[in-house]
Amino acid sequence: MNDRAPHSMSVTSGRRGSVALARVSVNFGQLLVVDDVSLGVAPGEFVSIVGPSGCGKTTLLNFAAGLLPSDVIRGSYLVGGAPPVSGNRDIAYMLARDALCPWRTALENAELGAEIRGVPPPERRQRALELLDKVGLKGFEDAYPKALSQGMRQRVALARTFSLDAPILLMDEPFGALDAQTKLQLEDVLLSLWQREQRTVVFVTHDLSEAVSMSDRVVVMSARPGRVVADVRITLGRPRSVRALQKDPAYHELYSHVWTKLEEGLSP
Repeated sequence: MNDRAPHSMSVTSGRRGSVALARVSVNFGQLLVVDDVSLGVAPGEFVSIVGPSGCGKTTLLNFAAGLLPSDVIRGSYLVGGAPPVSGNRDIAYMLARDALCPWRTALENAELGAEIRGVPPPERRQRALELLDKVGLKGFEDAYPKALSQGMRQRVALARTFSLDAPILLMDEPFGALDAQTKLQLEDVLLSLWQREQRTVVFVTHDLSEAVSMSDRVVVMSARPGRVVADVRITLGRPRSVRALQKDPAYHELYSHVWTKLEEGLSP
């Protein structure tokens, strides 16, 4: 298997759409959550981060989004060549829950982020309509969240995320609360959107299958304090179908390798 060194850093770290961590540690009071993590993500890469609960995966995303105070951080973190700040327009952040506004329709929710960023109404509405079609919600534009299933709500959230003209997408277990069949469907929807637009994606998940089937690389973190124990290049061809990969021996070999690295990270 083609594993990178745990402290690798991309030479593209200064470019728009890149993410670069250099020896980052995060302390919340006396609790060391992340310890000496270095990682580079090149523009257009899809990189997943896996690891046990509490190892700092979401903490790294929150830091990249500028949501953590600087006094809890050591090391450097560049997002598009600049330090992370709150409100960075190069970033769109999709959470585990859809966080839809119940008083807004699916279409209004899909265009909310672009509305906040000042995109003119005709432009943002056309973009939201196109994305709702892409995620399989054509005909549900006027439906309110209470009338949508959880899977449909996540499709709206996915459309809202892609409606932002942001080169970097941070995604924190966006499909973690869904049933297996719906998850597979939305993974393929996400891959289709990503393969068309080639955004940079940093994707946190507990699902190794999800990580291997979608990513260019899978970064494996240890138990807290989180350290990078492996950076596994996923050599499966593109374009991919998540469902079709379930029958691919190469996929299962990579899955087994990532699982082994995760087990090694759990060892004291």
